[in-house]
Amino acid sequence: MTTRTIHAYLQIHPSDNVLVALQDLPKGRTIDFGGQQFELTTNVQAKHKFSLEDLASGDEVMMYGVLVGRATQPIAKGEAIATYNLLHEAEEYSIDKLQPYHWTAPNVDHWKDRTFLGYPRKDGRAGTRNYWLVIPLVFCENRNILIMKDALERELGFAQPEKYRDQVRLLLEAFKSGSLAEVQDLEAATDASLPAHPSPILPNVDGIKFLTHEMGCGGTNQDAQTLAAVFAGFCVNPNVAGVTVLSLGCQKTSLEDLQTEIKLRNPNFDKPLLYYDQQSYGTEHTLLSTAIRDTFKGLVEINKIERQPVPVSKLNIGLKCGGSDGFSGISANPALGYLSDVMVALGGQTLLAEFPELCGVEQSLIDRCERREDAEKFVILMQEYAAQAAAVGAGFDMNPSKGNIKDGLITDAIKSAGAAKKGGNAPITGVLSYTEQPAHPGLHLLCTPGNDVLATTGMAASGANVILFTTGLGTPTGNAITPTVKISTNTRLAERMPDIIDFNSGPIISGEETIPENGEALLEWIVALASGKHRCKAELLGQDDFIPWRRGVNL
Repeated sequence: MTTRTIHAYLQIHPSDNVLVALQDLPKGRTIDFGGQQFELTTNVQAKHKFSLEDLASGDEVMMYGVLVGRATQPIAKGEAIATYNLLHEAEEYSIDKLQPYHWTAPNVDHWKDRTFLGYPRKDGRAGTRNYWLVIPLVFCENRNILIMKDALERELGFAQPEKYRDQVRLLLEAFKSGSLAEVQDLEAATDASLPAHPSPILPNVDGIKFLTHEMGCGGTNQDAQTLAAVFAGFCVNPNVAGVTVLSLGCQKTSLEDLQTEIKLRNPNFDKPLLYYDQQSYGTEHTLLSTAIRDTFKGLVEINKIERQPVPVSKLNIGLKCGGSDGFSGISANPALGYLSDVMVALGGQTLLAEFPELCGVEQSLIDRCERREDAEKFVILMQEYAAQAAAVGAGFDMNPSKGNIKDGLITDAIKSAGAAKKGGNAPITGVLSYTEQPAHPGLHLLCTPGNDVLATTGMAASGANVILFTTGLGTPTGNAITPTVKISTNTRLAERMPDIIDFNSGPIISGEETIPENGEALLEWIVALASGKHRCKAELLGQDDFIPWRRGVNL
């Protein structure tokens, strides 16, 4: 891709017939581009696009070198692109159009001997964290999970600070004393109020992770099996060292389902897996007392595991975007793409997910598949997913949110073309169904929804030990077992929401850094994160989001 940057606007690809505004541009502003001068006929907000030529109704609009929509009415040269004059349209794709693909790997001399301090596992993978996982096979056990969470986290020093409870206490005291009207600003939390890291009690345990959900019974057999598959993926994830499982006893998702799914992913699975069936134990007290005692003993055992130097190629990095804006596809996403290419060149693994946000770039991804069977699988998964959406009166074109559109992502094809930049330029070595494990090094396409938590849950279940998550609007999304790093597409967001943003790709927009420079700096930050030298903001906030992708109806 050839990118030409101008102070106030940008052409992403030479064949594009729109420019991206890098700052607010007023009506009447003279645009000097490509040997022509013209005036803007409308105001153009930063992150939005304006036409380089007069377009008739039905004409194609091109961005990133691909079709992203058609004009629904005449659009003048210098006029802003908006929902009222542009409709989503994407190029047709087919396995029959497959073209040879070649790429040039980035220079990785700086990285080839680098290591991070990880937790080696017997299956050859390495964790960036050493967690104990506590899961319910059915929603009936959610309350018991939360009881265990409160007891273990508070006594072992892993609980979140009670800053808001302290604020309520302050308000209550003011109410009792008659001075409630005088209370204005409540004190903000400080880093000192966060749980100690590492734990002074169990320094080699990074935390105990408790999951709850609304599945396991009363739904389809497919959804019951999906839950087992997701949990199996979490159990074999290298960030997990041991597991406690709570069951009611009569639900659809059974221990046998979980064990079968685990064996499919790792036939030699040998992590401790503790199982407690409430209907067998009788009373809540007996169930929870036994589970807490045994889990504590398990924590003591995994505390004996220490970090060791492992190659950077042991990283399996999930690539995600959410709360995207018009800068996502030209700053943070390409920075992730560069980082992904570096990881592929080193023999690592990366996962590009969110299939609804690959709409319009399918053919280029088909061409990048090293094996024809992977290209065929990708086409099948995309077509099945599109058909599933159509069956309920939906479509990929409905993917952009109101926030996406407000910040310049007018069509799904525009959003998708920018989202795909997270996958860089490397060949695709595998195409994975939801929760499927990668069998080879390299870049993989992972079938997940665009929904933030459904996607990050799927990435963790497919083995990601770090997730990189770009955002232009801001989102707190995290994951229970995989550190989820938030990368800002613009400096304004990084400054406005510092409690959720970890890394800033805004300097790419301002011209202070190139895409490779920003990507290299991000990888350095990730190596330190993977080594336990710091934690991401989602970890600090305890943002342990978990939602499996359910396909069926409730029964």
